[in-house]
Amino acid sequence: MMIKSYRGRQMLRYFQFNNGLSWGMTAVFFLLSINFSPLSFKLPLLIGAVVHAVLSVLHTVMLKEMKRASFDADQQQPLFKVFSLLLILGLFAGNIFTFLSGAIARKKNPDVGFIYSLYMVLVDVFIIIVTLLNLFKPFVSNTFLLTLYLLIAVLLFHIVVAVFGQKWYHLNKKAQVTGLVLLVLTALLGNVLALFVAVSMYKTNQDLAGDRRQTSVREKLTRNQAALLGLMFITFLISLAWTSNFTFSESFAVQNNYANILQPPTMASPFGTDNYGRDVFSRIVFGSQISLAVGLLSTLLPFFIGGTLGAVSGFYGNRTDNVIMRLLDVLYAIPGMLLAITIVASFGASTTNLIIALSLGSIPSYARTMRANVMQVANYEYVEAARALGQDNRTLILKHIVPNAMAPMIVRSTLTIGTAVISTSSLSYLGLGVEAHVPEWGNILRIGSQYLETNPYLAIYPGLAIILLVLSFNFLGDGLRDATDPKLN
Repeated sequence: MMIKSYRGRQMLRYFQFNNGLSWGMTAVFFLLSINFSPLSFKLPLLIGAVVHAVLSVLHTVMLKEMKRASFDADQQQPLFKVFSLLLILGLFAGNIFTFLSGAIARKKNPDVGFIYSLYMVLVDVFIIIVTLLNLFKPFVSNTFLLTLYLLIAVLLFHIVVAVFGQKWYHLNKKAQVTGLVLLVLTALLGNVLALFVAVSMYKTNQDLAGDRRQTSVREKLTRNQAALLGLMFITFLISLAWTSNFTFSESFAVQNNYANILQPPTMASPFGTDNYGRDVFSRIVFGSQISLAVGLLSTLLPFFIGGTLGAVSGFYGNRTDNVIMRLLDVLYAIPGMLLAITIVASFGASTTNLIIALSLGSIPSYARTMRANVMQVANYEYVEAARALGQDNRTLILKHIVPNAMAPMIVRSTLTIGTAVISTSSLSYLGLGVEAHVPEWGNILRIGSQYLETNPYLAIYPGLAIILLVLSFNFLGDGLRDATDPKLN
């Protein structure tokens, strides 16, 4: 089989990845539509399964067409274009995989900025859908309508960027700068993918001007669809955690409502209510703030502290190396979870104590990673040349060694954020995390586990949230590892 163009290979890669996932969504909808006792079907879910099945069939037909040796991505048949348009419309049925494939197939020259813009638009759509669920509640927050209008305006702007973004390169300098500034400002709502799009457009513009450069990690990441899906979900949670402060009423998540105890899922409470009558959906939304904050901070602290100790130890060596590493060996000998339990049990359950407890156990591993990287980079020729030119140790470390030793540290941090999220939820599940009344995913799961036989959804939804967040960070970490591995590039 021969694919004649780079665009054809790119389309084939996306279609192959998305095809199985599209059929998977069809299977999920079909299984959810079945009532086993007595045997019957839920009509709305069954219709959804049929729609997804039709989309998946179209997707499979297009995939088989692209595998033909005579297929030319630049000279598509009219029927192929119609099918790709139908796949894009699959977004209205909730099938993001056919949407991504159809958009890639329709675009003549999909660059890096366009690919990131697709995921940026998807994040906007999901945020607006989740926000609109508040309309079914008895009341909304005071800033709900203003924030909703702002989110819709941002979505429309991002759609314009995705569809007409390539015409931006032909605008004058002032219009280009204005467009980039507006795009960056939209990232203030939490959609950090807007920054990826802005940087990609700026860098591509430099390429068109003749300033060719080496392919960046950001561009290599677009070759890994699983990493992009992980990045999209993480961005969605970041945006949701931020915008929920203005669109959700926290009273549904923290105030007891004894007239509404253990209610099944409804439009007003999509995930039901717990044993205190609190809305589980609102608790998961606000719980994303705690889980993300603890996961990120408990990774950033050992990243900087352990990285600094490892850099100093690896660069100076000898006695400095022995003192630092032997002290860290003592800390490394204590199991991280046991150390966290001891600290929280001694000083009390709180978010601050939880972050400190999880951070301390990770410092030695980060220090060891940074020490090994620094010892390797310190022997490179450009470091020896800088030393021969008379640069002091501080300049050598900060300017030449640390920047070139950071890639493995960044990859490691993305892979361990998921572990930090699991540790946070585990300690909260044991009653040793954040305060019991705080809406945190581990707390929600602990309460829901008491009703597994009668109300299993109380534990299923927070459990799925934890699984999806951990998987997303793992996918992103794997993608960054592949993108920074010179053997794979």
